[in-house]
Amino acid sequence: MSNRRSIQGSSEKAFYEVFQQLCVRHSPWTIWCDFIKLFACSLSNALEPDMARREDREKMYLSTASGYPADELKQFVELASITILALDQNPQQDFLGNLYMSMDFGSSWHGQFFTPWHIASCMAKMTISDCESELQDKGFVSVNDPTCGAGCMLLAAADAYRYGKPGQERNYQADILFVGQDLDPVVALMCYIQLSLMGCAGYVAIGNTLSNPVCGHVLDPVIGEGGELWFTPMWYSPLWQYRRAMFRICTSEGVAG
Repeated sequence: MSNRRSIQGSSEKAFYEVFQQLCVRHSPWTIWCDFIKLFACSLSNALEPDMARREDREKMYLSTASGYPADELKQFVELASITILALDQNPQQDFLGNLYMSMDFGSSWHGQFFTPWHIASCMAKMTISDCESELQDKGFVSVNDPTCGAGCMLLAAADAYRYGKPGQERNYQADILFVGQDLDPVVALMCYIQLSLMGCAGYVAIGNTLSNPVCGHVLDPVIGEGGELWFTPMWYSPLWQYRRAMFRICTSEGVAG
């Protein structure tokens, strides 16, 4: 049974139009996977300080890009631009997840079904309530989705926190650390892209949450062999760098929480 959703909205239609042009010479699934890899690597390597990670992702980028001529690479850039603009104009959506389901990739390829935004938003509003006590104690709160998919639940959590108090807009970029993990590398990178574009501080892990979970402190994560960690650009902001530095100092002094 198909879980296909309809293409709706001008941004989704614009994306689909360019996407279809790329499918003349390549399968839709190949185009989607390569678009996600190229976009994610571009975001990651802008600030990634770990040289081994930078080199691996640069190789991934160049290997993927080598299969396309210059005119098609420009179309990938256009897809990225449409995605950026879509989330900027309407942050209350799972843009890539909606497209993924609209093109039937979830049903046809992996039997996946992503949570619709209105359900994710409702769940987030019930979960993200008053965080003041934890904020005062730690300075931030963390949100984790161990089966994150394209990140709809995490994006909804950001939105619910931002507008959770009537007449008061709160700053999720400073107050929340977002953590996601998924076994499927394509959807995990979709989550990474959207969290990055929304300015969410945190990271997305690629790996089996049950057999290879993210371990360590939330500010100092590690993952076992075969897993990958993708840190969002906001993770490297001065505020979050300061928090990690303070954590390391407290850990060395034996007082870390």
